[in-house]
Amino acid sequence: MNSFSSPIYAFSAPLLNGTPLQLASFRSQVLLIVNTASQCGFTRQYAALEALYQQKHPQGFSVLAFPSNQFGGQEPGSAAEIGQFCQANYGVSFPVFDKIEVNGPHTHPLYRYLKKEQPGLFSRLLGGRIGWNFTKFLVDRQGRVVGRFAPSTKPETLAPAIDRLLTSPQESR
Repeated sequence: MNSFSSPIYAFSAPLLNGTPLQLASFRSQVLLIVNTASQCGFTRQYAALEALYQQKHPQGFSVLAFPSNQFGGQEPGSAAEIGQFCQANYGVSFPVFDKIEVNGPHTHPLYRYLKKEQPGLFSRLLGGRIGWNFTKFLVDRQGRVVGRFAPSTKPETLAPAIDRLLTSPQESR
């Protein structure tokens, strides 16, 4: 599979300001896709995600944040409130999308795809469901979902895996 044929690039979602963004605009980049929340015990991970983004973005890495209010109502705010919170508290400069659902009948198609590709360690127990905020999916430069990480996985511990993907030769396009 080359980077132009990966199904991940067919998805789109609106940013917090309502502007739709095609994932195709991230073609040939390493991605860390995270479902987030502003009032979660893991919310402080925004700082580590921003640090990873700042350090590795010049080499072709992006973080994509997808707020969700499905876990304990921990993302109740409007798009404007989420954006203000992320900027004021963590200086987030990576793309933050509008709220989505990551489980259930209204699951965003991107998350349906991510969960199919990487059902997770407890997939038999949870049916591949996302278990909580800050579940992370790692996508290589060819658009393949190569890893799924628990909310408790600190973003900085993913740096070696991200570096390997950033330095591995790209397939021909």
